[in-house]
Amino acid sequence: MKKLLFIGDVVGKAGCEFLTAKLGGIKRQYDIDITIVNGENSAQGNGITRASADMLVRAGADIITTGNHAFRRKESLDIFEEEHIVRPANYPEGGCVGSGVRILDAGPYSVAVINLMGTVYMEPLDNPFTKIEQLLEGIDTPNIFVDFHAEATSEKKAMGHFLTGKVTGVFGTHTHVQTADECILGGHTAYITDVGMVGAELSCLGVEIGPTVDMFRYRMPVRFNAAEGDCFLCGTIVEFDEKRGKSHKIERLIIR
Repeated sequence: MKKLLFIGDVVGKAGCEFLTAKLGGIKRQYDIDITIVNGENSAQGNGITRASADMLVRAGADIITTGNHAFRRKESLDIFEEEHIVRPANYPEGGCVGSGVRILDAGPYSVAVINLMGTVYMEPLDNPFTKIEQLLEGIDTPNIFVDFHAEATSEKKAMGHFLTGKVTGVFGTHTHVQTADECILGGHTAYITDVGMVGAELSCLGVEIGPTVDMFRYRMPVRFNAAEGDCFLCGTIVEFDEKRGKSHKIERLIIR
């Protein structure tokens, strides 16, 4: 049996620093073998840069997934050529940097990490259900984990059921609020609708409260800044059989 730790969206400098302070201890305490971190908001102001990606790696991330802010920082697009960084696989083929699948070689076994983005209330990318069917045909490890970066809980739930028995785990990201529906679908696939986030807990999804409230009150454009203050870390730990790619246990994690 192996243990995989998935960390939800890391928000800004505060989130990166809190992850750096806590991740090593978490990995030792829970005997973690593989760590995946969603880093699409890790740069100050959102997006991901080489500096923020390097910080996540130094903190202990093996693979960094992203989402709708993946390409927000044009000056850092070259980071998606790195083998440990994934972007949503259902961006249209041709002209898009990076890959939506990464294979992590862990010696006697390997793990495939797939990044997908939902299309309900999101950008009109290729159909994520069709795309992952195509991707699964070319993956030769039974250990497959999916970061489904989506807005609608219904779309996330549908993806979890669609992939039941086909992948080892499906982790929802993007909405930054950890859900309490972790389960093993079909006795095989670990699932949670949203893993949560890493960043200032007293915030609106990691950004300052005041501008967010003003946006909803006045419907005027505002500038979002990462919130400061006491942080928390949300994640999910999955125990899986690396020979069969079958999950046996999923546990939510919140560190304050």
